[in-house]
Amino acid sequence: MPQGGRFMPCQIRALSVVTIGIALSTLAASGVSGLSTEDDGFRWRVHDEDRPKPPVVAVENGVPSDAIVLVGPRSGVQALRSGDHPCRWPFSEGVLTVGPGAGDIHSRESFGDCQLHLEWKFPEGRSVNGQMGGNSGVFFLDRYEVQILHTFENESYADGMAGSIYGQFPPLANPIKPADQWNFYDIVFRGPRFDEAGELVRPATLTVMINGVLVQDHVSLLGPTKHKARTSYEPHEPVGPLRFQDHGDPIAFRNVWLRPLSDPQVAE
Repeated sequence: MPQGGRFMPCQIRALSVVTIGIALSTLAASGVSGLSTEDDGFRWRVHDEDRPKPPVVAVENGVPSDAIVLVGPRSGVQALRSGDHPCRWPFSEGVLTVGPGAGDIHSRESFGDCQLHLEWKFPEGRSVNGQMGGNSGVFFLDRYEVQILHTFENESYADGMAGSIYGQFPPLANPIKPADQWNFYDIVFRGPRFDEAGELVRPATLTVMINGVLVQDHVSLLGPTKHKARTSYEPHEPVGPLRFQDHGDPIAFRNVWLRPLSDPQVAE
């Protein structure tokens, strides 16, 4: 019993050491904050100073330093092609406009998983009716389409509206702006994965935001997109060109850039 019912300083210090030791042992046993030095099956401990840091990505005028610019005021459209020829769509002052009858255009380079930013608008004074008058699209790997359509006060079937995964998934919202105003698409695409036998291991996924509004939330695609048909996966290369559709309507594009992405990060 302490003298006078009070603990002496040396006793307080001893109790503090014991208390801290018990607390640390409890945290270590529960694996909290990487305090345990034992191998818990992960490559890195929590807050491990040796864990690789992400690269620095500067952003200038809205374009990341590691992006590949497909349409821009400085780069022009050199990264795009019409078949084996230079891009045939009209380009002026940083704006690329669909040349009706000129055909679809493709990126010269092939891509797989990527982050894509593009801006587009529908011209003022042009009539639109459902899928007619204000239609285009962007295809990943030349086969997975995110729909571009002027759906401001324009009714159409749900899985063909702006931001839909064409023929498969309608958008969660319709945030398209009036004619002659720029719409912003930000898309994350992950391609499908196939094993050595050609069997599907992981479907393609798409996340899409229009004007800052989430319209596709990491949706797993059913297969390549197609008009009035359902498809299934067939093995293909992990990379392919990006394609922009000529649907016969003068949709304008600007500030189109792409960032190739590595495989999704997993805890290790």
